[in-house]
Amino acid sequence: MCKGLAALPATCLKSAKDIKHKIGFLLQKTEPQQEQKPLKEKLKATENRVSPVEAQKWKTSFNYLIQNEHGRNAFSAFLQSEYSQENIEFWEACEELKQTSVDKFNLKAGKIFELYVEADSPNEVNLDSATRESTRKNLENCDASCFDEAQSKIFTLMEKDSYIRFLKSKLFLEMCQPPSNNKPCSLEKRGKHHISEHSQCVPSYA
Repeated sequence: MCKGLAALPATCLKSAKDIKHKIGFLLQKTEPQQEQKPLKEKLKATENRVSPVEAQKWKTSFNYLIQNEHGRNAFSAFLQSEYSQENIEFWEACEELKQTSVDKFNLKAGKIFELYVEADSPNEVNLDSATRESTRKNLENCDASCFDEAQSKIFTLMEKDSYIRFLKSKLFLEMCQPPSNNKPCSLEKRGKHHISEHSQCVPSYA
């Protein structure tokens, strides 16, 4: 017979609470379909505009990739597939904060902290407790450098981890491939015509 929660050992109750917390956190991390759409649209636009030569340049360095709008869009899409897009979102939020006017700065900084830095926040990034606490103290005298330490650590995390996997991903490798041109020569489609009309189909041997 069930005797209720009071009859359970304290360790069981703690485990149950931990599981409940983890499930709730994962549910928070799952993006609704409507929020994924803008990123997919950006990626489609990026694939249409980026040449294989430009995509190859993203291998130069992570800094080169992240400073390039198309490169950052592609990298964001890759992070989304790994459910770790909060890292690039935090980095971008820090960059935007540096361009924010003084009258809106404190409010925006507080929102960034609550969304990405605060423990158990909806899009919590992977920071050690010391960095988290120092960032909290920085907000007391808020300026353009208040997130510098946290942003730098997330940059390094992406550079040493996600960026390496991105360069090996199907998404990146396909963007580096030259467009295939399997269109048949017009000679095959139109039958027998004078060769001069289709000289572009015949290789020249000088």
